[in-house]
Amino acid sequence: MSPKLTSGAFNYAGRIPEKYSRNGGNVSPPLEWDGLRCPATKLALIMDDPDAPSGVFVHWVLYNIPDSITHLEEGIPNRPNLADGMRQGLNGFGEVGYGGPQPPSGTHRYFFHLYALDTELDLPAGVNRADLDRAMKGHILDQAEFMGVYEHRSTRAA
Repeated sequence: MSPKLTSGAFNYAGRIPEKYSRNGGNVSPPLEWDGLRCPATKLALIMDDPDAPSGVFVHWVLYNIPDSITHLEEGIPNRPNLADGMRQGLNGFGEVGYGGPQPPSGTHRYFFHLYALDTELDLPAGVNRADLDRAMKGHILDQAEFMGVYEHRSTRAA
């Protein structure tokens, strides 16, 4: 069985609702997964935008998710340390936690990458994606991916 990562808020390659955008509420979307190869010790999640003009832009870094968790409710608080030992890192806006879509122009793709790891990561809260990638190297047992799109919205009145 292939691992699956989904959201009850939008379909794969579907439009990400406004409330999950940076200007529309900046609420993290609900996510759920199954079929990850076990025995994983911890999970990690990264959300990024490969269509950003300056290169891949990171929107969310969440790690040390217990392997017993199979979903995330919407609206994860933007705090470095969460329940069950979960930790959040810095997004591309320089903030801890989720930073929703806010493309400067056009339509961008937003990928959610979920990794099953064979270890708990010995990282403090607030690390960046590069630090997380280094710590995960050699520890990824399985992974799943989910993608949504979001189109630039003008903030000017019509």
